[in-house]
Amino acid sequence: MKILLVGVGGVGEAIAVIAKDRPWVEKIVLSDYNRGRIKEVQERLGDPERFPIEWVDANKQELIEELAAKYKVDLIMNACDPLYNVSIFDAAYNAGCKYMDMAMTLSTPHPEKPHEKCGVKLGDYQFERSKDWEKKGLLAIVGLGVEPGMADIFARYAQDHLFDEIDEIGIRDGANMEVKGYDFAPNFSIWTTIEECLNPPVIWEKDKGWFTTPPFSEPEVFEFPEGIGKIEVVNVEHEEVLLVPRWVKCKRVTFKYGLGDQFIGILKTLHMLGLDNKEPIKVKDVMVAPRDVVAACLPDPAHLGDRMDGKTCAGTWIKGKKDGKPRQVYLYQIADNGDCMERLECQAVVAQTAFNAVIGWDLLEHAIWKGVGVLGPEAFDPVPFMNKMAEYGFPYGIREIE
Repeated sequence: MKILLVGVGGVGEAIAVIAKDRPWVEKIVLSDYNRGRIKEVQERLGDPERFPIEWVDANKQELIEELAAKYKVDLIMNACDPLYNVSIFDAAYNAGCKYMDMAMTLSTPHPEKPHEKCGVKLGDYQFERSKDWEKKGLLAIVGLGVEPGMADIFARYAQDHLFDEIDEIGIRDGANMEVKGYDFAPNFSIWTTIEECLNPPVIWEKDKGWFTTPPFSEPEVFEFPEGIGKIEVVNVEHEEVLLVPRWVKCKRVTFKYGLGDQFIGILKTLHMLGLDNKEPIKVKDVMVAPRDVVAACLPDPAHLGDRMDGKTCAGTWIKGKKDGKPRQVYLYQIADNGDCMERLECQAVVAQTAFNAVIGWDLLEHAIWKGVGVLGPEAFDPVPFMNKMAEYGFPYGIREIE
């Protein structure tokens, strides 16, 4: 398999590192806007013939198409912030190759009732073009990271193997991670974090469809396994709520994230000051997006691994019935930062995201997963994926909840 990897930040680097030892990976073209970064990652990987580097502006669809043609790639892997999804997604379609991302095209809040009704939903742009991909015989897998991705696969597994009837599927994410030496240092892309945390969260219910609530709504305390413990989680906009109901029968879908009071306070302040704005404004003689300035002021998550300590947990809480009796199960994956740094020299949050994409490549390459059109992870058999998780060093767990 030959892959064009667009974006070699923390997750992109981790993807390449995890894929390096897979003999069926013939070539990964490392492409990014940051020339120094692609050289850094290539030097770490060695083997410049197998890991060639190319400069690319992910906003320029024609440049991505040119690279896909130059290297005759089988798949374009989008490891950029979702701001660039449209150009990369459309480039794959025009290039006639498979496409995969870990976050779907962006949403736009409802202009009049943003905290009640959906405007443009996450992934709408991509799903509206599914028929075109089908007609061309092409496959786009959207949302195959950890959340979305692994969490969605857990939902499909629960439907197929653990429950007769599902009342609610709730993605619950929490961590006890600390970053030493910084008062504030997000361990994932701050650009993406601002987007998903300050947009109106989406909830799906069988009788109502998709609707929104105010940011940080419906706080609850969830107990995470393996020593992480009880953490307050709140509603956050996330792709699982847009993906799961398309393939899994249930009555309600939510996504809640453990942010903490400090993080929520900082996000609210950024919003109050307009620093979450992703549209460029004029500063003296320069056009710059305030959100890009915030990102530039913070440390790069890709280089925080040696300062991080703790575990991060991603998982899917399913409530329903089995054999006529109530049942609750939490399917989860825990990544320990010390272990990820020792094995991969990548911090836990990016490694936990990256391994899922590589398993997806594996299943496509070996014709275990097949399809055409625009599909989410729930559209495929979850068992082969889950069987490979331990092989890749990220085993899953199952906890029955009384």
